[in-house]
Amino acid sequence: MNDSPEEARNEPPSAPGVQLEDLLKDFMARAGELLQAQERTRGLLEAVVAVAEDLSLESVLERVVRSACDFLQARYGALGVIGEDNALSHFITVGIDDHLASRIGPLPTGHGVLGLLITEPAPLRLHDLSQHPKAYGFPRHHPPMKSFLGVPVRVRDTVFGNLYLTEKNGGEDFTPEDEDLAIALAAAAGVAIENARLYEDARRRTSWLEACMDITGRMLEDGQPESASLDLIASRALLESEAKLALVLLPAAERPGGYTVEGFAGINSVALRGRVLSVDSADVGAGTLDGAATTFDDPWRLVDGTGDGQPGKLLMVDLSAQGTHQGFLILGRSPGTGAFSATDIDMASVYGSHVALALALDRIHRLREQLVVFTDRDRIGRDLHDLVIQRLFAAGLSIQSLRRFTSTGSAAGRIDAITDELDTSIRDLRNTIYSLRANTRERELLSSRILRTIHAGAKALPHAPHLTLTGAVDALEDEVVVEHLLAVITESLSNAVRHSGAETITVAVAVEDGALIMELADDGRGFKEPGSGNGLGNMIRRAAELNGSCTITSTPGKGTSLTWTVPLR
Repeated sequence: MNDSPEEARNEPPSAPGVQLEDLLKDFMARAGELLQAQERTRGLLEAVVAVAEDLSLESVLERVVRSACDFLQARYGALGVIGEDNALSHFITVGIDDHLASRIGPLPTGHGVLGLLITEPAPLRLHDLSQHPKAYGFPRHHPPMKSFLGVPVRVRDTVFGNLYLTEKNGGEDFTPEDEDLAIALAAAAGVAIENARLYEDARRRTSWLEACMDITGRMLEDGQPESASLDLIASRALLESEAKLALVLLPAAERPGGYTVEGFAGINSVALRGRVLSVDSADVGAGTLDGAATTFDDPWRLVDGTGDGQPGKLLMVDLSAQGTHQGFLILGRSPGTGAFSATDIDMASVYGSHVALALALDRIHRLREQLVVFTDRDRIGRDLHDLVIQRLFAAGLSIQSLRRFTSTGSAAGRIDAITDELDTSIRDLRNTIYSLRANTRERELLSSRILRTIHAGAKALPHAPHLTLTGAVDALEDEVVVEHLLAVITESLSNAVRHSGAETITVAVAVEDGALIMELADDGRGFKEPGSGNGLGNMIRRAAELNGSCTITSTPGKGTSLTWTVPLR
């Protein structure tokens, strides 16, 4: 039954004070929530500003972890950077001091729950980290950790790493609100990390370019020894790449396919100078000689015996300029320092091209200086022979002619003594001339002799032939082979000049795969059958004497090419 009107009128009305008190309590609760939300928003903004204060990537990563710990009230925090092999390449921690970290041991590499976040990059909250099915366990001396919050850090659309927070203050669990705030902070951190990476990339590229300009300028300075230049190349590359060891390898004349360590910098590198290494081994593979830079995962079979702590990664840079291979620059890193970045690989290739060009220019400069010295010696020899000796000889004859004007024995003896002294001086001068010419032949580089031979044989041409030298040409010491080579160049060039009517002639001399190869090609009229002269037969016989071969290919109207190849001991 319903209450009667009389009974309803008899109920006491609600007190106005009680309603007002309930409203005030509700208002205070909502005001507290608003103040707390406002405070957390302000904290998030402060954390974002703190993360973006520095452009150094390492500093940004540390600020991300520290700001997350302060903002979300976590005792421990970490940020794991995912490397190329889908494992943690860097692990930045907050809350664990250096002493405790050294007792714990190596940093995590991405197992257990940390690995789960790598394979499944999504936010993860746990009440007890050790109770998760993927828990991998803690190493000895590791502090206990229960509550856990992990969120991925994305740079654009790529997962850069993961932010880990453990042990919320007061022993509480991380809340869904904490998760949302961590996601927001991770998004801001991704932008800051991308900016820091772009800045770091630009800074490293600028530093590499400055090294290119500096190294080429110093290499071309007058009076700089070649060994000092090569050591300078290695030391500057070591600095820019943050490597452990840097080597400059030049082709070894005594071992086909081998390279001699001529420049070095870094740990235990002094012991490697002069060692001959085989960089075309199947263990490493030298790649193509196109001026590129190549990295290797297991490279250090190439250079063994460098002491403890072998480099973990190796970067090999081909030193080639204008199609001429001059050697390799090798950079090795220590284990645990990560792989060479894409920027370092690209800029090491640029650095190698600058170095190769500087080496070529330096070589040409030294050849010119050497040619000036040899030319000066020849001039001195000619002057001594044509002027000084002739004058001394004439003076001796004149003194001898005075004998008929004197009858005393003492005067005649004096004239004979002076004549003998002049004869002795003439013999000494001739010996000096022969010595100058002998020294010139001993010290003159083969490349200079080839250049001089081509210059002498191409005087009738409107344009000088194009010469290309490949390999350790100047290291060839077999004088018999050299004399045959120069004779073949002279004969083949003479034939091309006199008979081909060519506008362009190219000459290439190479020392490679244990053989000396000379190729001469022209764009002249060509022929069907060779002439009846002795020139071709002489070149074939010279090759046969050295167990080599001589091949001529010619097409009427399309020119002629000659290939003369002999093996080297």
